[in-house]
Amino acid sequence: MSRSARTVFLALVLSLSAVAAPAYAAPPPTAPHRDPGNGPERNEVAATDQPMGVARAAAGENLAGDRSGYPRKTQLRVYPENTADKSIKLGLAPYHAIAPKLNALQARSDRISVEIAGQSGLGRDLYLVTLTAPESPAETRRQDAWRSLIENDPARAARDPFLRHGYKAPVWINNNIHGNEWEGTDGALRVIEKLATSTDRTTAELLKRNRFYFNVTANPDGRVAGTRQTSQGFDPNRDFVTASQPEVRAMRGIAIGKQPLMMLDEHGYVANTLIEPTTPPHGQNYDFDLYIKHGYANGLGMEQAVKALGRPETAKPEIPFRDYEPGSWDGWAPIYTAQYAMYHGAVSFTIEIPMRVNNADYETRPVAELQRRAVINTEVVEATIGSTLQYVDRNRGELIANQIEMFRRGTAGEAQREIPDGFVPGFGPEDRYRTEFPRAYVIPSGGDQRSAVAASRLVDHLVANDVRVRQADRPFSLAGRRYPAGSYVVDMHQPKRGLANVMLEQGSDISAKVPVMYDISGWSHRLLWGASVDIVKQGRLDVRAHDVVAASPTGGIDAAPGRDLALKLVDGKDVSAVNDLLNRGLALGRADDGTIIVPASARPAAAEVADRYGVRFTEAHGTAAPLTRKTIAAAVGPDELKALRDMGFDVRPVSAAVLNAGFDWSRVDLLFVSSGLRYTDLNPAAKDALRAFLTRGGVVTRGATGARFNTDVGLLEARPVAGWEDGNGVVSVVNGTGPVGSGALPDSFVYGPFWFTDLGSSVSVEQRYASGNPLVAGHWRTQDDGTGGPLQAAGQAAVVSGTSGLGGRAVLFGTEPLFRDHPKGLYSQVAKAIYWAAAK
Repeated sequence: MSRSARTVFLALVLSLSAVAAPAYAAPPPTAPHRDPGNGPERNEVAATDQPMGVARAAAGENLAGDRSGYPRKTQLRVYPENTADKSIKLGLAPYHAIAPKLNALQARSDRISVEIAGQSGLGRDLYLVTLTAPESPAETRRQDAWRSLIENDPARAARDPFLRHGYKAPVWINNNIHGNEWEGTDGALRVIEKLATSTDRTTAELLKRNRFYFNVTANPDGRVAGTRQTSQGFDPNRDFVTASQPEVRAMRGIAIGKQPLMMLDEHGYVANTLIEPTTPPHGQNYDFDLYIKHGYANGLGMEQAVKALGRPETAKPEIPFRDYEPGSWDGWAPIYTAQYAMYHGAVSFTIEIPMRVNNADYETRPVAELQRRAVINTEVVEATIGSTLQYVDRNRGELIANQIEMFRRGTAGEAQREIPDGFVPGFGPEDRYRTEFPRAYVIPSGGDQRSAVAASRLVDHLVANDVRVRQADRPFSLAGRRYPAGSYVVDMHQPKRGLANVMLEQGSDISAKVPVMYDISGWSHRLLWGASVDIVKQGRLDVRAHDVVAASPTGGIDAAPGRDLALKLVDGKDVSAVNDLLNRGLALGRADDGTIIVPASARPAAAEVADRYGVRFTEAHGTAAPLTRKTIAAAVGPDELKALRDMGFDVRPVSAAVLNAGFDWSRVDLLFVSSGLRYTDLNPAAKDALRAFLTRGGVVTRGATGARFNTDVGLLEARPVAGWEDGNGVVSVVNGTGPVGSGALPDSFVYGPFWFTDLGSSVSVEQRYASGNPLVAGHWRTQDDGTGGPLQAAGQAAVVSGTSGLGGRAVLFGTEPLFRDHPKGLYSQVAKAIYWAAAK
């Protein structure tokens, strides 16, 4: 059955919903507009330095005494009034008004608890509000023990009648993750106040059986500023696979610590209101049968609640699973809040409220109209939350059993279920995405420098995401291979095996399965983070090991006292160590092969950075040219700015506007161009100053903006060819022996890929796309005219280097080595490009 032909059949869910619905009208002819994330616009808007902080208030004081029970009252710190808060214009709650409101509710009610889940990038508190009936410390300990039993011994949990009847169903409502999608916060505050203060028996009974958690505003910096992104310019709803942002790490903590049965992520704006579940492709690592049964039923319930508002603007909510064509609103990538939460046992939803009030509408529409829209949006939020809380209460036992079953299957290592057509109305072959879980992954110890540093980083990331990792106490053999003691084993017989696999597997090429994907379709911590990871497909795991809380230290010095030290740049951590030493004013050297030489006199400092960054120095041999601290003028995206600064480079953000205003090039060593800088937009003085710099300074470019810059300025003789602009994912590459490609990983990442042809005699190929089909995992199709696909990119130059006609060196990247702070194993390739290009 095609998506456009689907109708609503409530007969199968009448036991789950009290409201029937008529057959749904024809779906919209095209997919709904989805605001971009940290994606294509990275080529157009250069990152800038962000404000260093906000006015601080006195820290909040916990008043609960024994925090093990409920309520847990915290006297929240109150922020100074900020009349520039963008929410005020809409008649919504400014950030500074939230803490006083929550403080007042805590004073009035014993059902509400407020805790600080973390801080934003600019230091604003993230409020986690819990609504539940009062609990003694002993009662709370019992709830905690049951939650732990569900994850850690699900088979026993399934047999526990006391758990089945006494466990409070946890529900998580996440709001305002995009800062300029405001009304989730305001709708949540309405529900919070009602639950905290209502005197009716129904509310009291509801709170005896459930716990409701509200992340009041997930992105307060964006809320105040009226921006989608965080203060660092990241879209937090694209960050969960990497968790580069503090706001995302706080949400990750909520997902792990509260283990919700159901969650909502309140967004905007899609006309009519959009309510997940999604179209295919669905993530292949889910036990999707456990999700879709309640996912679709609760989606239908929320639809009826929104319709019941009686407003024309909310009369026809859309459910992508039912109403859209495959690929137009997918649930494939774990980068989104709702899709990530599913791996922690939640039946989860993205909700898009209907009336746009941000971006151009915010600036151009009358205030009265904006406020009218904001009222409607707030009502929709309140309706979806209220409907969901009632759904959970009515189906509490089934939802508890559902989560137990997900963790039980993982622990037992059972295969995913085959889901029959019609399992829920409209489920068909296009919805069927499955994988075969391996028996284990092994991350060997005792490998090369790159593997050791990257393995430590990967293990710590897995553990932070509640993936279970064990470390071998003695040597062992698996699948015909011998591993030393200290190696790490990820046993895939674990409750959250789906999350383990989504990070460690290669992924899938889904280019032929759906016509289009909105965002990234391929990622792989195993292939892109630099660690050596082996796959054990089957067999017993006879490994004596202990649970890992943190990876073992990897740093040290393997050289005799009094000898110079060497460090190869094979990981971003190596670059951080080098720049740390340079920033201390130490005299380092750089050998012809790119190895960094540290004088014996700097051994104490080297030992310190070895411990800090986990890198290992070896004994140096041969000579080296002096290496000095590099200052970069960077017209780059926010993710690239963060990565460069994390590696310790001195980065000065620039754009066409900055250069036109007059820029001091005298202390700059290299220009990095990937966003917000077109040579043709520069005034004559700025062009002259730039060209003077290019006679001595280096250049690194990336993507469409970088390729255009190279052509306009006439740096390297290399014709850029654009691949399909929506193409993205993990690609196989073949590395050259030059200063940038030598020693790079055999896999890279693309997002709107480029390659270079018609190379001049002075241009060297540092890296090529592999022959055949270079796409390992993701979505990259050939355009209708037969161009731009992976087969056309095969064998072509992906990264090139050379000396420009102006005199300086340049490196052009057609890949995405710094994308969203994710492919960390590629960072050293960029650093080597910087050191080489800036060396002249």
